[in-house]
Amino acid sequence: MNFWTGFTSGWLLIALSELGDKTFFIGAILAMRHPRWWVFLGVTGALATMTLVSVGMGQVAALFPQHYVRALAVALFLGFGLKLLYDASRMSGQATLAAEQHEALEVVERQERGIATWSAGAVVMEAFTLTFVAEWGDRTQIATITLASAHHAFGVLLGAIGGHAMCAALAVMGGNLIAGRISERWLTALGGALFLGFGILAALEGA
Repeated sequence: MNFWTGFTSGWLLIALSELGDKTFFIGAILAMRHPRWWVFLGVTGALATMTLVSVGMGQVAALFPQHYVRALAVALFLGFGLKLLYDASRMSGQATLAAEQHEALEVVERQERGIATWSAGAVVMEAFTLTFVAEWGDRTQIATITLASAHHAFGVLLGAIGGHAMCAALAVMGGNLIAGRISERWLTALGGALFLGFGILAALEGA
């Protein structure tokens, strides 16, 4: 297995899937209320932990017969890709990320209700907890597990963590401004094309 293939796949997966999702906006909203560095540490720590867990699960999956693992990977990637392309086809060209932003705001509001003062540790823990819970079980976690079962695990780990750190940095530095310039339709379509590419690549490697 090639390290750089795993690294590039992990980085692309996260960079295109996480930009503008709920965890992105959680980081952006928290950074408007608390020191950005504290928020960045909590968000990145949560995403790195999630990635480590996902890659570990992928390595466990890799212990099963490879033809079954490969077939499942192809099915998952193609399924995700087709679903995202279908979703993109139903969006208008003016579609925004307002729904994800509103959902993230509700999550933060519930967490911070009634709390007047914050320490550095409390902010880091809040950012870590909200991000970890929001990320658990979503499409990118499943895709990371699948990638790690079929590619160089350490490459996927470093690439995915790098992609998460980049998205977290963009979120805390000006996530709302950035997201306002992104077309949800095109972002969804790019994600769908990426997943289809992963599926085709997995199928070719299996053959």
